[in-house]
Amino acid sequence: MRDLAAGLRYLGEGQRWVGRHGRWWGFGLLPALVTLVLYAGALTALGVWGGDLAAWATPFADGWAPALRSLLRGLFTALLFGAGLLLAVVTFTAVTLLVGDPFYEALSERLEESEGGCPEGPDLPLWRALWNSARDSLYVLVRAVGLGLLLFVLGFVPVLGQTVVPVLGFCVSGFFLAVELTGVAMQRRAVPVRERLALLRGRRMLALGFGVPLVLLFLLPLVAVFAMPGAVAGATLMVRDLVPDAPAPGGPVPDADQDGEAPGAEPADPYGHLPQVPGA
Repeated sequence: MRDLAAGLRYLGEGQRWVGRHGRWWGFGLLPALVTLVLYAGALTALGVWGGDLAAWATPFADGWAPALRSLLRGLFTALLFGAGLLLAVVTFTAVTLLVGDPFYEALSERLEESEGGCPEGPDLPLWRALWNSARDSLYVLVRAVGLGLLLFVLGFVPVLGQTVVPVLGFCVSGFFLAVELTGVAMQRRAVPVRERLALLRGRRMLALGFGVPLVLLFLLPLVAVFAMPGAVAGATLMVRDLVPDAPAPGGPVPDADQDGEAPGAEPADPYGHLPQVPGA
């Protein structure tokens, strides 16, 4: 139970950190907003053309009575849209982290600097960092989908499927969400995704305490957007304790204002952390 409470505390501390550093909270909103717009467009297209897809997928029903044909295709359209919505919820975090990799890397680095030391991390070109992030996300997603399919089948078992399985579903989603979000700080420490999974399996209750509340929040798309920067910050704080290898030369960076700048310092531009485009 102590680890469960600790995971929830990391989540709260991450949200508080971005709340005190408003510039970085706004900076971290951008990738989630872009992803939300892309997903909203895809789901809108699915809603508009879902009937056509249903007709294309069920040509055998062309000769049926109109009422029965409409019932079948209406059910197919509803299931198709529901599957698309579920896929959007499951993949939102992975896609947002991939789209916003440079943004969340910069946010995570700034948090670590403010807490007293940040590992330098591997010196990789942007394309290689994005490739590693996509590969790790796919590795995690395949395992999450596999367990999700198993739980889907178990959901048809009477009583068990309506009581235990939904709870297990939230726990599985929460665990893999924690795995995804810790990837930013773990990659900086050169921790491979397999070791990340093993590390969090060894602290399962910690991962659940962090991830399950986020799953509940992320069921509401707009909440997911606004909570994402704090989720990345909280995951970074958790990694600092799980893999405490960051030195603290000179102690923490003083936080004098809500944007996290030291007294008398020149205002930091978070966009300066992004890789420069050649020729810009």
